[in-house]
Amino acid sequence: MKEFDYYVFIDYSDNLIGYIILKKENLRDCLCNISRFRHYRESKKRKLYLKNAKSTFNKKDLLRYFVKTKVRNVIETPEIFTDIAEFLKIVKGSKIFISVDNRQYKNFEKFVKIIDGENIRVIKESDLKEHSPEYRINLVLDTWLNIERMKEK
Repeated sequence: MKEFDYYVFIDYSDNLIGYIILKKENLRDCLCNISRFRHYRESKKRKLYLKNAKSTFNKKDLLRYFVKTKVRNVIETPEIFTDIAEFLKIVKGSKIFISVDNRQYKNFEKFVKIIDGENIRVIKESDLKEHSPEYRINLVLDTWLNIERMKEK
């Protein structure tokens, strides 16, 4: 696995968009606490999975591992992109890994090149290798979005 200074994950779930930013130093600690996470769609008992995942989020305080986190309505996508642009300017020169939802990949890749594409690697969510650290961290965001989505219902 190639080492990056920061890992940024952006994902959509129905009417929600969210992002999480993880610093390299917190990667191992975070991975130790999410061993049971999987994709929501793979769960046979989805409500039970989300209940247990929510419990894990609360007990282990998972969001404390992340530098920045945010979940918003899809209508507020520009706010999410602006937050990420500001973050990229602050950590300019750092090696950054960004995983973005497949639907937004091309637009986001262009967006990053405008800001600073040198030390930033943008990858589609579907290109994450299963069971890789990046894939597993992406599951945190995926699960968090599903928990938030279920709160709204």
